[in-house]
Amino acid sequence: MRVGIVAGEMSGDYLGAGLMRELRARFPDIRFEGIGGPRMEAEGLTSLYPLEALSVMGLVEVLRHLPRLLGIRRDLARRFRERPPDLFIGVDAPDFNLRLEERLRAAGVPTVHYVSPTVWAWRRGRIHQIRRAVDRMLCIFPFEDAFYREQDVPATFVGHPLADEIAMVPNRSAARESLGLAEDATVVAVLPGSRMSEVKYLGPVFLETVAWLHRHRPDVRYVVPCATERIRAHMRSLVEAHTDGIPVTLVQERSRECLAAATVALLASGTASLEAMLHKRPMVVAYRVSFITGWLARRLVRVPHIAMPNLIAGRRMVAEFAQEAAVPGNLGPATLDLLDNPERRAALEAEFGELHGRLRQNASAQAAAAVADLLERHTEARMPEGTA
Repeated sequence: MRVGIVAGEMSGDYLGAGLMRELRARFPDIRFEGIGGPRMEAEGLTSLYPLEALSVMGLVEVLRHLPRLLGIRRDLARRFRERPPDLFIGVDAPDFNLRLEERLRAAGVPTVHYVSPTVWAWRRGRIHQIRRAVDRMLCIFPFEDAFYREQDVPATFVGHPLADEIAMVPNRSAARESLGLAEDATVVAVLPGSRMSEVKYLGPVFLETVAWLHRHRPDVRYVVPCATERIRAHMRSLVEAHTDGIPVTLVQERSRECLAAATVALLASGTASLEAMLHKRPMVVAYRVSFITGWLARRLVRVPHIAMPNLIAGRRMVAEFAQEAAVPGNLGPATLDLLDNPERRAALEAEFGELHGRLRQNASAQAAAAVADLLERHTEARMPEGTA
């Protein structure tokens, strides 16, 4: 059996490798060909291009590299149409993979897309392309498959791999020991983002919020994970400017340890809010971008919440503040309310545990089962009538 598979960035490489591993357990003779990173290559992928060839972020950067990206997609479409695989799997990267899936499906190749585009939030017109391109959508959030059923797109909720990876009961004591924090300390984890663009908008606001909190709770300690050395240097200058003398510890990476160690988290919306939820950490969530981007988002994005726990639960569980509302005068009191309210924290931790359980579905195995089901259905459809 031969499977085409394409991931567009490191997160896709992680997801693709888990799926490949489970598929190999079901089909020992399976072969994989396409584009992926080191994890997928370790699972046996023959990568036709380096993963970095597709890992382009930002509108300007994509436009600059567009001829090369289109050339890669044309080459993959040609290869897979000349020698059709038994199945093609696009892992995330919808702007690249959906068009490729559409071409291959039209040529008779069954297609799977792993990780739903946020079509339920914005650019809903893409659903027409998805309907043409995808035989099966694999969804990582429980509210997504219902959306696709309404749109007449076959979809399967498989759960989120992070929910499988992160322990149901985080080890706070071990995390605090590794970070040099006292067992009985009150700790706020501050996560302004993993990209410099996020940090430039939220870093000053978050540290001004730390200064606000220090005036009300001078006993609190703060730990700030920094995704890169550049971000750490930038945050160091902000700490000196806004929180001189306040116990703020900057660490390189280690965001999960910081969340596990925390009493409460103050963080940017996105994956960090999902990880905080999985670590059962009460949180306050903020979102800030440029005025123009924010103006466009208000008109294009159709979701009632920005925090992932609120989206998953379908209601406002945690405090969230966007754009001009993301200021110390709002973030500080919301964080202080959690610090001063152990009953509220305990209730949130219990609710986060329930949500973790909903996402903890052994995602890679569930995804492989959905792929195997599609392969079986496709094989049966191609069998001459009367054969078994």
